[in-house]
Amino acid sequence: MKTTIEELVAFRTVVDTGSITAASEQLAQTVSGISRALSRLEQKLDTTLLRRTTRRLELTEEGAAFLQRTRAILDAIDDAEEQMAARRQQPAGRLRVNAASPFMLHAIVPLVPEFRRLYPQISLELDTDDLPIDLLERRTDIAIRIGPLRDSTLHARPLGTHRLRVLASPAYLEAHGKPRKVADLAEHALLGFTQPESLNRWPLRGVHGDEWNIAPTLMASSGETLRQLALAGVGIVCLSDFMTGADRASGALVQVLAKETADVRQPVNAVYYRNTQLTARITSFLDFLSQRMA
Repeated sequence: MKTTIEELVAFRTVVDTGSITAASEQLAQTVSGISRALSRLEQKLDTTLLRRTTRRLELTEEGAAFLQRTRAILDAIDDAEEQMAARRQQPAGRLRVNAASPFMLHAIVPLVPEFRRLYPQISLELDTDDLPIDLLERRTDIAIRIGPLRDSTLHARPLGTHRLRVLASPAYLEAHGKPRKVADLAEHALLGFTQPESLNRWPLRGVHGDEWNIAPTLMASSGETLRQLALAGVGIVCLSDFMTGADRASGALVQVLAKETADVRQPVNAVYYRNTQLTARITSFLDFLSQRMA
């Protein structure tokens, strides 16, 4: 049977206070409780730690040696608890974050300098994947997922939403003309995703409702690849606002069919396993990202 922390604390307190009665008062326990803790400890160690006389308690040679180890153990525990408290006040450690390449590049990377200034003791590890990953297998603390969630084993924290828009470069529109109605897109080069197929349903109103299934002229697995193709004037694309804010502001990409575009927004969630104990570094990152995205 292993020694318990409570027994070590009782032993140290009895020695420091000089009596079982004084120790019981300091620890807010009964005298009999402290006495039983000492007896159990001596029984487990199969040795006498204290000689009990009518006047006082005296350490045996074995008791003095064990007291030295006891103090070291309890001091180490106190130090560990203080460090944990300090980490809650100033989060520290490695934080592994996974996101699709476009979201990482356009939404997270620009915020990293500010996050590093606020939390200099957190060491970020940023990984990108364009398809969902197994968080446990990849030892990932947080994954950012865009769109509806399907994995029920994950806990999600909503971070916001981003609107979808149909866009093209001025050079493409000058060369091929600007579509005036949804049906005109059949005469244009359309840039779509290889998967999932849902990303090729554009938020355009018509007789078909608020979605229009495109037949892509050119396909890619990454939204960033499609963005670069659109910027190069290859075709028309439908992308989320987080990727194209700067492009729209500069005029490098312009919205087409704005009046026909439904207000469809992609949810953005930070996910982690339900059995994950949220550490201060995870919480600080989620709070920071949520505030900036709001």
